[in-house]
Amino acid sequence: MFEKRISIFSALFVLTLSFFACQGVAQKEGTINKTIPPIEFQEKIKSADAQLLDVRSEGEYSDGGIPGATNINWNGGNFEQRVASLDKNKPVMVYCLGGGRSASAAQKLNQLGFKEVYNLDGGIVRWRSEIKTASAPKGGMTMNDYNAAVKKQTYVLVDFNATWCAPCKKMLPWLTKFSEERKSDLDFLKIDADQNAQLLAEKGIKGIPYLELYKNGELIWKQNGLIEEAEFRKQTGL
Repeated sequence: MFEKRISIFSALFVLTLSFFACQGVAQKEGTINKTIPPIEFQEKIKSADAQLLDVRSEGEYSDGGIPGATNINWNGGNFEQRVASLDKNKPVMVYCLGGGRSASAAQKLNQLGFKEVYNLDGGIVRWRSEIKTASAPKGGMTMNDYNAAVKKQTYVLVDFNATWCAPCKKMLPWLTKFSEERKSDLDFLKIDADQNAQLLAEKGIKGIPYLELYKNGELIWKQNGLIEEAEFRKQTGL
């Protein structure tokens, strides 16, 4: 019985060593897929080997982005075919508006065999807020326009959103219903992040969905990220 236990222990010990050895090899030979903040993203862009990839739509790309980026639309239907022209052995720096589409694109690139992939955390919105070197988009609401829109003698609920943003779309039905219920004393202002990227940058908004609630022109509540209707009512008292 004692010899049997020794034998089992020896087998487990060998398996454990094998497991960690394999882990070491996998870590050494594996690919990189990381989401990194703007300052680190900026440093990696400076590398001569870096390939900068903007995965927003063609319209978003034409409105401004990080200089030197190649535009391949993640939702364009031919993403895999177009990224085949990139070098899999060189780092790929990926970004979009808020970081969601680029995270999906980075994962796909990793699956396709690209050795080093870095996703910009917070996308171009956070980049413009912290780095301030991306070219500004054309048009959109100015800060003066925004301040005038929220400066009313009632409540103003502002919803910064985008058509591709899943949490934004999830919140929209109850936001619309709520604004209808309170239309006598509340204005509901919807702002498309794609069309107003400069405004988001000036306000320091680093992600969407993002809500702000004003009363008599004063900001009284804000929320970054998904929130359910019950929690919204609880926090705002409305």
